[in-house]
Amino acid sequence: MFNLAVPFFIPVWRRLCVVVVAVIWGLFEVSTGAVFWGVIFLGMGFIAAWKFSTADWEAVAQEEDDLQ
Repeated sequence: MFNLAVPFFIPVWRRLCVVVVAVIWGLFEVSTGAVFWGVIFLGMGFIAAWKFSTADWEAVAQEEDDLQ
């Protein structure tokens, strides 16, 4: 659906922040009773984690170097 294998996410801390913020926000939404939004944000967090874990970050870094 979304291409998350972009040079902006090469640093691991950025990828981790995206996943953690989405999951924490989803848990917050569920805890306040907004289950629909909680499921949406938890799903986004898990999908982002899956896409980040399956991306070839060496190839992304190489493409960025080739463009410069």
